[in-house]
Amino acid sequence: MKRSQLRAIPAVEKVLQALGDAGVPRPLVLDVVRRELAALRKGKSVPEFEAVVAQIRGALRDLRSSRIRPLINGTGILIHTNFGRAPLGERVIEAVAQIGAHYNNLEYGLAGGRRGGRAAYLENSLAVLCGAEAATVVNNNAAALVLILRHFCDTGQSGKSAPRKNEVIISRGELVQIGGGFRIPDILETSGARLREVGATNKTTLRDYARAICRETALILKVHRSNFFMGGFVESPAPEEIGALARSKKVPFVEDLGSGAMIETEKIAGLEHEPTPAEVIRRGVDLVCFSGDKLLGGPQAGIVAGKGKLIDALKRDPFFRALRCDKLILAALEATAEAYLCGEPNLPVLRMLRMGELELRARAQTLCDALAGLPLRATIGAGQAQIGGGTLPRSVIESVTLDLAHHSLPPQEFAARLRDQPLPVIGYVVRGAVKLDLRTIFRDQDAALLAAIRAACNS
Repeated sequence: MKRSQLRAIPAVEKVLQALGDAGVPRPLVLDVVRRELAALRKGKSVPEFEAVVAQIRGALRDLRSSRIRPLINGTGILIHTNFGRAPLGERVIEAVAQIGAHYNNLEYGLAGGRRGGRAAYLENSLAVLCGAEAATVVNNNAAALVLILRHFCDTGQSGKSAPRKNEVIISRGELVQIGGGFRIPDILETSGARLREVGATNKTTLRDYARAICRETALILKVHRSNFFMGGFVESPAPEEIGALARSKKVPFVEDLGSGAMIETEKIAGLEHEPTPAEVIRRGVDLVCFSGDKLLGGPQAGIVAGKGKLIDALKRDPFFRALRCDKLILAALEATAEAYLCGEPNLPVLRMLRMGELELRARAQTLCDALAGLPLRATIGAGQAQIGGGTLPRSVIESVTLDLAHHSLPPQEFAARLRDQPLPVIGYVVRGAVKLDLRTIFRDQDAALLAAIRAACNS
């Protein structure tokens, strides 16, 4: 760049004055301004001052929008991974606030007046809830699986000369990809384990498992197909059969269940049966791991339940400390588990699942009436809500939508305006209208939803 162009680049202070209040702390504004001006210096030309300021405003707007903040979920996806998965219940939030705002007995024994264990009450609650001998918790389900694999597989760090027991037997039909592009084989590789695939994609027999077991076998892993399904010419042995085989060969049998349902999902209209942790343990699994923030309706966590001696072994593993949860997650999970144990799981995800069409339609009519006079057409539509979060892929719940068609704006532009509100509103566009599924919009958000729609119309 020529000297004349270098002189044309505005000074940092001049840009800061032009920006005014950017809505983020000044050190962040200063960092963005410096980075943007540095990028200009590497270019072939320098825009006009107003264009430079506009470009920096855009960069600051992108930065502001990346803050974690509440939004209105009108997508109809209940456990939306992009939206933080399961919202927490009122009592859960109260528990987190109490523990977060005060000192607590996280690792202090009140009875003995000295240092105590961590999460004993929670672990006991989860064990009872899962019908297991014992349970523990780490920071997410992928971490739970990695901990299990690292512990039971000899990754060569022990220095033993004997054959390493580092093979994990898994059916080819269960080599799934989970969210974010992560695949089960990748997780196995990260743990240092060696994958031993058995069977075919659509058909795996008990004999396939039996023939694969050898001196190097560390465990048998079953992965629940929670985010896809297979039909047609398919076969897989029952967990009871695999469990009996594993016991006869003295090999641990582990199942990654994923979703963590604690209710009989098939009793809710539109849902198929989802196995519960208690169910798979009864069927012969030694250890089961699942997520805390999916159908369980709690915070992000990885829960492991099963045989006491295996859980104790996992907790003694040095890697366990690197994966443990903090006080806020433990408090939230305690309150969630207690809600189930008390028979009162009044959690948002479960409420949304059980919401009736008449209730939704009445809300939709009230919202339509309140939007009269605006430059848009508001009508009541039909929707099909989904569980999301890699759970119950075939299940669809009939729902009710608020359909918005602006008189002059294309639906994509109107949807962008809704996303740009102080409380962003996220829907989806179908046949010229922005659809907002009311099943995933909380009733106490209706007033805020109306305010956002009005503001989007007037902006």
